[in-house]
Amino acid sequence: MLFDLPLNELQEYKPERGEPKDFDQFWERTLNETRQFPIDASFTPVDFALDLIDTFDVRFRGYGGQTIRGWFMLPKGARAPLPCVVNYIGYGGGRGFPTDWLVFPCAGYATFVMDTRGQGSAWLNGDTPDLIDGGSSPHFPGFMTLGILEADTYYYRRLYTDAVRAVEAARLHPLVDGRRVIATGGSQGGGLALVVSGLVPDLAAVMPNVPFLCNFYRAVTITDEDPYHEIARFLKVQRDKVDTVFRTLSYFDGMNFAARANAPALFSTGLMDTTCPPSTVFAAYNHYAGKKDIKVYAFNLHDGGGSHHEIEMLKFLKNVLT
Repeated sequence: MLFDLPLNELQEYKPERGEPKDFDQFWERTLNETRQFPIDASFTPVDFALDLIDTFDVRFRGYGGQTIRGWFMLPKGARAPLPCVVNYIGYGGGRGFPTDWLVFPCAGYATFVMDTRGQGSAWLNGDTPDLIDGGSSPHFPGFMTLGILEADTYYYRRLYTDAVRAVEAARLHPLVDGRRVIATGGSQGGGLALVVSGLVPDLAAVMPNVPFLCNFYRAVTITDEDPYHEIARFLKVQRDKVDTVFRTLSYFDGMNFAARANAPALFSTGLMDTTCPPSTVFAAYNHYAGKKDIKVYAFNLHDGGGSHHEIEMLKFLKNVLT
């Protein structure tokens, strides 16, 4: 059912962002600390019996110098640098196998898939543990409340930093045109793409699909679906931590990164999506500072536009990159 604001109100919905005064300093410090570690990006050829795709196992150093895994794929026999699509993964998923990520390399793009630290067990398998213990406070099972009582210890500080380093790692490959790097993903992956658009100033484009991690307070109070509902269940028990939790989340809200973005963007949302409610998507979209468009799928849930939207993304990239 249509449970959120009507479309005409969504198009105008632009809530206050509640941005902390030291937002930029926090992220500058976080990224500078991680950049003290060499990125050590490596691309090792692997054989998955894909005759038309060259495939590489990726390793690079993310937050705290921890090794992050991934995949890198190229159209077979590529010789000149190509635009590169950096893919981020939805909540609970990992990098899976290269056969899960064939759309963009089949369309002629270099493709970099970042594994998600500590996840990769709910749907696609992953290979990257979260070895840095930043979650010392009590947390509900999952990742939304892991370390949530302080911005410095929150799980997503590590994951957002990994996402920036993934772009930096992709740009080191000789067959990637560093001026034409695109960030994309769905749900959590869409949220990460949005974060990167605000922290990396020279992306060629960004495509956040049904993005998660936006407009936290509204999300937590409008839906009972996980992952947002993990926060509500935490606060149901930790009743005196409400202000602390939402202060931490203000450093991680996609709206605040959207307000700093400048790359051309294509968003998507499903108007029946109870996982990432459309008002939370439009909150980020309406704050997005760059040139933008959004595809609205009126009768879809968290699947968004599915394969229809994949075609829209390919058309968008062809237009942006030419």
